[in-house]
Amino acid sequence: MTRLRMLFWRWVALAILAAGAYATIVRFTKGLGAATNLSDQMPWGLWIGFDVLCGVGLAAGGFTITMAVYILHLEKLRPIVRPAVLTAFLGYLLVIVALIYDLGRPWNIWRPTVMWNPRSVMFEVAWCVMLYTTVLAVEFSPLLFDRLGWRRASQRARAAMVPLAVAGFILSTMHQSSLGSLYLIVPTKLHPLWYSPLLPWLFWFSAVGAGLAMVIFESGMSARAFGRALELDVLEKLARAMAVLLGVFWFLRLWDLGHRGHLGAAFQFSGPQALYAAMFWLEALLMLGPAALALSDRIRLHPQRLFALACTVVAGFLLHRLNVSTTALAAGSRYFPSWMEVAVTLMLVTLGIAAFRFAVLHLAVFGPSPRVREAPEVKPALARYA
Repeated sequence: MTRLRMLFWRWVALAILAAGAYATIVRFTKGLGAATNLSDQMPWGLWIGFDVLCGVGLAAGGFTITMAVYILHLEKLRPIVRPAVLTAFLGYLLVIVALIYDLGRPWNIWRPTVMWNPRSVMFEVAWCVMLYTTVLAVEFSPLLFDRLGWRRASQRARAAMVPLAVAGFILSTMHQSSLGSLYLIVPTKLHPLWYSPLLPWLFWFSAVGAGLAMVIFESGMSARAFGRALELDVLEKLARAMAVLLGVFWFLRLWDLGHRGHLGAAFQFSGPQALYAAMFWLEALLMLGPAALALSDRIRLHPQRLFALACTVVAGFLLHRLNVSTTALAAGSRYFPSWMEVAVTLMLVTLGIAAFRFAVLHLAVFGPSPRVREAPEVKPALARYA
């Protein structure tokens, strides 16, 4: 049964890659108009909303975990540093690829390196993404150097982890918040339920909270796929931090809506505003609900419940970023992604999963032995919920 299931998913992956390859050919031979439903009224769609805004946000677990381990010396989190860095590194690489798809003239992507415009938010985001991707590559490099037997290079890379963690925190904080700043220029176009002067802060808190949820999700999926023991005593601490960050995010958001007099828009369940109110409360259900449940030991210390909690938070975060980038901007434009936009997005996700699997099978991502099948002893405090 397992073999048939693996064969089925391989064929699904091949179908997705084939559709994505066809869409890629159309996009780069016939242009954005032939491959997407974008327009002058809606120039940013799924490739920016999902592939960039969501991808960058979900990769926030990388800088959060490295900062906690190398700067704050939270050694209990060390077992998940390498998979968190790998997830972030792959996420940023795919974000860069997605940007190449979305740019009208992708061959000019190099220009921010020599044509400086320090007053531009997009210029800052471009430089921060480039620099932080480089930081992630160096943080990940010891695993590759160990595989190649380059001990001296590995030692030098490990010796630089502390300054790299500091640089990663600064760069990530700058561009995670700056992605929210991009939408400050459209106060009259963005729906008031999502527009806020606090968007840079809201983007940062939501990214870090969802990034921790992504680390929990990735750990759960890896445990199932590679027969590993789940680091429950570590992940439950991430769930606590996730609950606090998402709580702050929703407190700031609700306070801001009330302060600016737009909270009533969340209760307009009739007419053309009903869709926006429904989307707003669906976000709250998927993000604020799990944050409250994560405060319970019986939820947080139970592997299946914790995994379901992380999945729900990730889904809520995806919905929030897509609402900001498309739903709240698409009024009057009638934008809906074309099948080729969806195919490219699914192709990038599939490539990310395949790259993660390849790295786990060939590098010591989870420790000296990539396949650990003997579970460690469950601590007495956790045994009640196992």
